Order: sequence, then structure tokens, then C-alpha cells
Amino acid sequence: MSNKYSVIVFDLGNVLLPFDYKVVLHKLDLVETGLGERFAEYYKNNYEIHRRFERGELTADEFAGIVVGALDNKVTAAEFIEMYSRIFTVNDELARALPILKVNYRLVLLSNTNEIHQKHGWHDKEFLKYFDKLVLSHVVGAVKPEERIYRAVEDFTHASPGEHLYIDDIPEYVEGGKKMGWDAVQFVGNEELFAEFEKRGIKWNDGKVG
Repeated sequence: MSNKYSVIVFDLGNVLLPFDYKVVLHKLDLVETGLGERFAEYYKNNYEIHRRFERGELTADEFAGIVVGALDNKVTAAEFIEMYSRIFTVNDELARALPILKVNYRLVLLSNTNEIHQKHGWHDKEFLKYFDKLVLSHVVGAVKPEERIYRAVEDFTHASPGEHLYIDDIPEYVEGGKKMGWDAVQFVGNEELFAEFEKRGIKWNDGKVG
């Protein structure tokens, strides 16, 4: 076990859980040609609505109602929620490392996410059982890279900043972790992450110790 780290903090989306919004666009286009493009444009031009939902400032019903209204009620709220939630796959190779990491480190999930995605998209993923704590933006009321959401991790771990190793795919969020005094690396792929683990003396796979 590395003497430096006691906590490994993982982002969720596009790290452990790749996602693709094109799935939503395709399903909307099956309802009506061009509906997917309309959704994409609305989402892009009204991104603060998405952010408010991630902060927990909007309920699932409120968010779905806003989006469905913007789509001229071409789909129901229930249909939209189903489409909006079926965008995830699992990074199985990285997920297999979690029980090995769990032997020596506390694991924390730190995610900008929302009520719909948690409830309908990923709540039943098997790898979640290895995490000691889920720190979720819509529960905390803050989003990365805001300091408050990183503080929520430390409020749970009660560990010094330097004991945290943080993995995220978004450079801005990685920098947010570094500002806290954490060690942090940008996730660009499994091979690169495992190399970073080995540099730090972190055992991530049976038979492979850095």
C-alpha cells in the first residue's frame, strides 16, 4: 500500500461509466425526423437548466417537463426519462480493478449527475458496491469544479488533502481537485490510468504492483 494515499476518488461519467447522448438523439429522431437535433440545440443553448438539475435545484418532474415542453410534447415525460437514461455502458476493465483497490484504500465516487440518471440510468450497477461513499452533485447542491463538492468528500473521509488521489476525465475538474491539495490525474484511458497507479505504487491488478 502506498504510504501517501488512503482515499481514491473516482469520477463516474466517461470514467467508470461511458455515456453517449447520441442514443437519445437517435431515439427522438425515430419519433419525428429532426426531433433529436431540436433537443441537442435546446440543450446546448439552455445548458444552465442542465446545471440546475445537476445541483438539485430542479426535480426530475420539473426538468422532464421543461424539456418535453421544448419538444412540443412530441414525447411524454416518461418516454423522455427512458430515452435520457439509456445512454450508459460500463468500463468493465476499470470496474474489475475496484475490489483490488478496495483492499487498501477507501473509494469515493464524485459525480456531477442528476436524479433521473441515478434512479433510472446507473443505480443498479454492480461496481457501486465497492464505494464507501457516493458524493453526488444533486444531493450536495454543488457541481464540480465548485469547492463545496470537493469539501463534501473530505467531510466524509476526514483525511488530509494529500491522502486523496482523484481521477476525472475533464481537465477543469482535475484542476479543481488539485486546488484542494489532492493528487489528481486526467482519465484518458485505462492503460494510462493503470500506468499512473503503478507510478504511485498502487496495486490495481492481481500480479501487478507498482
